[in-house]
Amino acid sequence: MRKFLLLLFICLFTITISAQQKPKIIILATGGTIAGSGYSSDRAGYTAGKIPVSDLIGAIPSANTIADISAEQISSVGSQDMSIEIWKKLATRINEIFSKHEADGIVITHGTDTQEETAYFLDLVVTHEYPVVITGSMRPATAISADGPKNLLDAIIVAAEPKSRGRGVLVSFNESIYDSREVTKTSTTKVNAFSCPNTGALGQVYDGKVEYYKKSERDVAEKNFFTVNNSTVLPKVEIVYMYADASADYMNYLIQKKVDAIVIAGVGNGNFSKAFTDAVKKAKAANIIVCRASRCISGRVVLDGEVSDNELGTIVSDDLNPQKARILLMLGLMKTKDRKQLQEYFFKF
Repeated sequence: MRKFLLLLFICLFTITISAQQKPKIIILATGGTIAGSGYSSDRAGYTAGKIPVSDLIGAIPSANTIADISAEQISSVGSQDMSIEIWKKLATRINEIFSKHEADGIVITHGTDTQEETAYFLDLVVTHEYPVVITGSMRPATAISADGPKNLLDAIIVAAEPKSRGRGVLVSFNESIYDSREVTKTSTTKVNAFSCPNTGALGQVYDGKVEYYKKSERDVAEKNFFTVNNSTVLPKVEIVYMYADASADYMNYLIQKKVDAIVIAGVGNGNFSKAFTDAVKKAKAANIIVCRASRCISGRVVLDGEVSDNELGTIVSDDLNPQKARILLMLGLMKTKDRKQLQEYFFKF
């Protein structure tokens, strides 16, 4: 009898300790296809952000064996409607969670269209070492073979993994783990919608296990380097697109509106036409920063290559795509308007 009671005590004690050791994961939901409700399970049409996060968690009951999970609904939008206001709300809440030791990791559910932008913004303004993992889906929750439950489960596994610490914000999608700076959406509808054209994935999550193959060489912004809160007003930065015989009218309009900076999604190595060159000179005279990026899916934009950046007063995005160059410029301009210093940010972050 004593042996039985002793064994029972040991089992209960072990279970209690095991439960206590489970990491705490908070899910911050923003909407997106992963929370989408379709008109038919076998048709493409759906409305994003309709299903509450509690229902998403309910679809993966095994997640509770991995971590103690709680959730908060930050917004309920399709990511085409993602905004700077929601970004600030996310950043503020994430920093609060980690500062107060409320969780060991955070998972964000998000639409795929602007997922890479949210990930990179948060990567620059959330400087705690704890994992922040963003995921979503390409099929709505009501679809046949919906990919959302598996992606969400994988993201929880990645966020709970100690090896995920210190890697900045991560994107977990279709069993791959991506660096937020490098990842981009490369398919409009396929479930393998994301990739890192220049560097490849950091690792994978499969069958409940996380494997990392490498780590990003780019710096994670040191603590409080870029800071935002709910009341922060970010500089106005816009993107213009270069193509054959493109008009510079929009660029000239932005100069008249006195925006803080313009990113040109140039052709090839960030190149643009004579009409754009003339507009860039006007922007320089108006003290508006112009950054040369590229509409190409991979490669770098080289400083003082085919374009004389020193003469024009432009900076280059290095290998950041236009939408991410915009984000770094917005944050960089809160610290300085010096072109050389802004250029260094692009080579560093």
